[in-house]
Amino acid sequence: MSARLGIDLGAHLVREKAKGQPGELIALPLAQEQPRLVLFVGIGTASVEDMRTAGAALGRRCRDVTSVATTACINAEPAALRAFIEGLLLSTYSFSVKSDPKPIVLERVDVDYRDGGADALDRARATARAVRLARDLTNTPSLGKSPAWLADRAAEVGLAADVQVKVRDEKALVAEKFGGITAVGAGSTRPPRLIELSWRPKGARTHVVLVGKGITFDSGGLSIKPADGMTAMKTDMAGGAAVIAVMGALGALGVRARVTGLVPAAENMPSGSALRPGDVIRHYGGRTVEVLNTDAEGRLVLADALAYADSKLRPDVMIDLATLTGAATVGLGRIHGALYATEDLLAGELIAAAHVGGEAIWRMPLVEDYRASLDSAVADLRNISDPRAHVSGGSITAALFLREFTGGRRWAHLDIAGPARADKDDGQTTRGATGYGVRLLLRWLETLD
Repeated sequence: MSARLGIDLGAHLVREKAKGQPGELIALPLAQEQPRLVLFVGIGTASVEDMRTAGAALGRRCRDVTSVATTACINAEPAALRAFIEGLLLSTYSFSVKSDPKPIVLERVDVDYRDGGADALDRARATARAVRLARDLTNTPSLGKSPAWLADRAAEVGLAADVQVKVRDEKALVAEKFGGITAVGAGSTRPPRLIELSWRPKGARTHVVLVGKGITFDSGGLSIKPADGMTAMKTDMAGGAAVIAVMGALGALGVRARVTGLVPAAENMPSGSALRPGDVIRHYGGRTVEVLNTDAEGRLVLADALAYADSKLRPDVMIDLATLTGAATVGLGRIHGALYATEDLLAGELIAAAHVGGEAIWRMPLVEDYRASLDSAVADLRNISDPRAHVSGGSITAALFLREFTGGRRWAHLDIAGPARADKDDGQTTRGATGYGVRLLLRWLETLD
């Protein structure tokens, strides 16, 4: 390139004291029309993590240009190339419902790569599309995002991706005794739905069920949140959005396992028909729960879906993800998802997939001593720990509650209340919904038979 441009690029880097650190950017404006600018992007050791950082830095810098040609990936391994492109594509994401939104201009990226790179590029594009879809669904304001709306979007995804979609409306939910979903949705004029998406490739030897919390708005119900606590609650269906997005990408990524996605969708609102503290509800399968706090509603809809999966779908493994507890953010902050798992092997696989996919995760303990705090005098369980038990660890007790509905199957729970949302742009993450969990789950599913 130095010869073509007539410039000693190496000397320019020396003058600029370039260090080559991941994401470091050195600019060289040119007088000619094409190219107008040369950007040097530090890739560190060219590891997967460093390449993702470099791609995100390049994408963020190039938001206001029409096209980019890059040779930064020419010697990258396929996994690192994939990470680079995912970082670039995700860093250019934006969402707006302004009457005159400012669009991101970047329309084209030309990539030079080594043998084996074509498949990595295809996988990067499919993964980035899925993450961007999850962000779009989650960022959509709740005025237009009812449970029925979410079901319609899932149907569109299924149609485009050869995924079967079945939607249970409020009448079907009552008839089939999904007591948790109907109870949470009872306070809203916009009734609940249970969305079921099915991917059944020929020869599949493993069946995975993914369950995503789909609370399209969470006021807290009669245990109402303070006003400031509701501001971000349009994103309380981030887990459900991730599941829908994952299901839409399975074909493009050639996932060989059978996968079923379940999204229990409801709006948690206060009204004369709303669920009350002290009510006892009967979940799918018959287990009863005393509700002490209607703002602990996510676990109630997830419990129905998990019980249904255990009883009717009988999978090899179940994974749920949900913006479930503020307690998870207290312990881990806003970057790491909290992972709970009944098996070390499954936990290890998900941690590895999260690392490769660029999503931070930390395994948390299922503390058996806390289980007794969920006992109720009038029902099989209570939906939060007994205040008199003085048990902290709200994220842990929520996970223990969910485990009661898994039938002893291999199961993992991801509490994504922290990383599902971001307050600012940072690398590949953009302000608002992050699409957390999509890359983790897709990387893991790609490894299964």
